[in-house]
Amino acid sequence: MATEYLSPPLDATAEEPALFDGTTRLYMAYTCPFAQRVWITRNSKGLQDKIKLVPLNLQNRPAWYKEKVYPENKVPALEHDGKVIGDSLDLIKYVDTNFEGPSLLPNDSDKKKLFEELLSHMDKFVGMVFATIKGDSTTEAGNAFDHLEHALTKYDGPFLLGDEFSLADIAFIPFVERFQIYLSEVFKYDVTEGRPKLTAWIEAVNKIDAYTQTKKTEPKELVELYKKIFSVQK
Repeated sequence: MATEYLSPPLDATAEEPALFDGTTRLYMAYTCPFAQRVWITRNSKGLQDKIKLVPLNLQNRPAWYKEKVYPENKVPALEHDGKVIGDSLDLIKYVDTNFEGPSLLPNDSDKKKLFEELLSHMDKFVGMVFATIKGDSTTEAGNAFDHLEHALTKYDGPFLLGDEFSLADIAFIPFVERFQIYLSEVFKYDVTEGRPKLTAWIEAVNKIDAYTQTKKTEPKELVELYKKIFSVQK
C-alpha cells in the first residue's frame, strides 16, 4: 500500500471546502481514536481515492464545520450522498456496507453475533480502563483486558473473528493502542503479560498496512493529554 500524503489539519482560519458538491469527505483528526476506526476501514477497503480525508484541528476547529457540516461539532463525520453521518461504530458499518472493496465482516451468523456482542461491550471496556487511568489500581484495566483475552479464544486465528481482520478488530485497536502506551508509561503495566492471545492479536494487527498507516499517536503527547483530561498527577 502506497504511503498517502496527509494534509495539515484545518484550523479556524481555513476556508471551507465546496461542501456537498458530490465529494465524499471524512472529517477527522489524525490522533482521534474514534476517527481512526473509520480511517482504518476506509484504507482496508482501498477507498483512498473515493473518500477524501479532511483533518481538523480539534483545539481550534473551523466554525463552518459546526455551522454547515456537523452541528455536533465532533469527529468523525462522513459527508456522503448529500448527507452527513456521525458516530464511529455506525460509520465503520456504513462504509463497509455502502462502498466497494472487500467486506470487513464474515458471512457466518455466529461471528456476526459475536461482533455485535463485542460492540455492545465496547463502552464498558473503555470505561474500565479509564477507571484505572483516573485512579491508582490496575485492577479494572486488568479485568478489561482479561475480557478481551477471553474473546480472542472464541475462534482460531489471531483476530477477534478468526483468520480475517475485521470490523471487530478495527473497533478495538485504536483504544488498545493508546491504553497500551499509557498503562506502560504511567503504571508500568504491560497489558500483554500473561495474555498470549492478546499478544498475538496486537502483533497480527500491526502487520496490517491499513492500520499501521493510521498510527499517529505520539506516546509523550498521549500521556500528557490523558493526564490533563483526567487530572492525574503521577
